Amino acid sequence: MKNFYLFCLKHSTLMFFILMLIISGLLTDRFYSLENITNVLRQSVPLGIVSLGLLFVILTGGIDLSVGSIMALVSVVIALVIPDYGILGSMLIALFVGTIIGAAAGGLVSYFKVAPFVATLAMMTIARGLALIVSKGQPVFIDNDAFTDFGTGYLLALPLPFYVLLICFFGVFFVFKKTVFGRLVISIGSNEVATQFSGIQVERYKFWVYVICGLACALAGILATTRTGVGSPVFGIGFELDAIAAVVVGGASLSGGKGTVTNTLIGVLILSIISNLMNLLNIPGYHQQVVKGGIIILAVLLESLKNRQRLDYIVYHTVGSQLENQQFEDKVLKTNKQ
Repeated sequence: MKNFYLFCLKHSTLMFFILMLIISGLLTDRFYSLENITNVLRQSVPLGIVSLGLLFVILTGGIDLSVGSIMALVSVVIALVIPDYGILGSMLIALFVGTIIGAAAGGLVSYFKVAPFVATLAMMTIARGLALIVSKGQPVFIDNDAFTDFGTGYLLALPLPFYVLLICFFGVFFVFKKTVFGRLVISIGSNEVATQFSGIQVERYKFWVYVICGLACALAGILATTRTGVGSPVFGIGFELDAIAAVVVGGASLSGGKGTVTNTLIGVLILSIISNLMNLLNIPGYHQQVVKGGIIILAVLLESLKNRQRLDYIVYHTVGSQLENQQFEDKVLKTNKQ
């Protein structure tokens, strides 16, 4: 029984995901319909891509509050420039804008030693203000069928944007598993001082994680706009809460150094399922914010419990090993005396 408890605690994110699937199916028979499943997958794409980008930042012990504002700015920019530059040109411009915002935040954090909360809060305000300025506070409609068709299209019964999320997932998974950059990002979050003393330019790596996060937000903003067909300056308000919740629910530590790509994606799906289920049950959107806040608290408490169990395990085996060694030495001494 204890082994089962420890297994569930170790794989708590996966267990919670399976539990949500079971509960959702019991509460409404519409949940497992093909239309609803594809809807959940489509809705999870922007959150998934942003969360994968935010994972880089959180693994270094940082935070990025500007993700929703970057998405809003990107959606407005692409809506304004697509008539003149076409789909490809407008996408490149939008990606560049998001990357620049991320680079600005990264520069403040890494080279000017501004606290991540303060730096990204400032960039959040600036990006949102720019979105309101360039759009004049009004939504900008996109009259390009090829652009919006991608957001609503399917391939092999799966939404087209979901394939972009899968590509991003495997790309980020490869970075953390097979590249020096990914290992150093985790190392910085685990022990920044030790990493710096080993000769690693910590500032450079911390700068690039914010650049990656900005790029991910830009891509998510583009995909979200393909679905709505509107560039909105008020898009993504509170989106940072969802992204942080997804990463934390996935088991990542806000202090850095701990988190996986797979669990982050599972965390995204958990939040998407919760939002979808509450919509199916006709629960107002305001209540969803309360639930998401509660989920963050629950995830942090669960992570604290896991750390305590891990510490107890280490202490138990360390002390046990020392006792065994002491008993062996006492036995040897007793034998020698005889």
